[in-house]
Amino acid sequence: MTTTDEHTPGAADAAVVGRLSVLDRFLPMWIAAAMALGLLAGRAIPELGRGLDAVKVDGISLPIAVGLLVMMYPVLVKVRYDRLDTVTRDRRLLIPSIVLNWIVGPAVMFALAWIFLSDLPAYRTGLIIVGLARCIAMVIIWNDLACGDREAAAVLVALNSVFQVVAFALLGWFYLHVLPGWLGLHQTNLNASTWDIARSVLVFLGIPLLAGYLTRRLGEKARGRDWYETRFVPRIGPAALYGLLFTIVILFALQGDAFTAAGNNFELAIAVAIATFGVTSGQALAGVVGPLIEVPVLVALVYVSLALRRRTTP
Repeated sequence: MTTTDEHTPGAADAAVVGRLSVLDRFLPMWIAAAMALGLLAGRAIPELGRGLDAVKVDGISLPIAVGLLVMMYPVLVKVRYDRLDTVTRDRRLLIPSIVLNWIVGPAVMFALAWIFLSDLPAYRTGLIIVGLARCIAMVIIWNDLACGDREAAAVLVALNSVFQVVAFALLGWFYLHVLPGWLGLHQTNLNASTWDIARSVLVFLGIPLLAGYLTRRLGEKARGRDWYETRFVPRIGPAALYGLLFTIVILFALQGDAFTAAGNNFELAIAVAIATFGVTSGQALAGVVGPLIEVPVLVALVYVSLALRRRTTP
């Protein structure tokens, strides 16, 4: 009779997969279904996108806000906030992040925009704006799905959020007006309100971050860390994926018809492009294409990360 050694890599992987919920096990299928559902809903109900976009609070799309907050809260509940101080002092983590996100990233996007879209000024400008806006929402869920370091992700997202408030308008002015002038290229002015940027950060990061911190602090104080980690976190965890799927449906429903029915979305680049150039502009189109590509690409990267993790873990 043949027996299976549970310590072999194949048996270990099978055991892990067997413990996954149906939602986790077939997540790529659910994400593809959510994308298709959103596109079909946007096409079948022409007024759906306009109706969803009309539900706003102080200029922020309420359906998108609800989806993102539900998505981010369970992930931030898992963060061990007592480790953040140690992570913050790690220059090997912070310095590369600042350099890549705020020096290399915008410069690369500027170069790509002028190399491939030099004769399409609207799309070129939209691409440059996308390169200036760091993600503060989806990155948290992708990191969690890839089993990344939650504490490091929380610190980097917070750091990039601060830089976004301080540097976005300045970098937009530099890459759209100053640098093109130095190089003898066409110049564009960008109207980006510091308050609009700060408001986006406060709503989409500040609210779930504060809620996650208070939940852990009060939960551990009332019932202890063991109960919190083994009982509470597993119960609330699936809500993040439900929030992700809901957000994808709404996002694709809003942006599936000619990509012009987008309002103040969670992507700062989209909000700025629409506010400055208009909802039907090429700049807005360049901005909304980003999330439509981001979802399938990052799902693929998550699974590549997990595959590499299995191969390198003894």
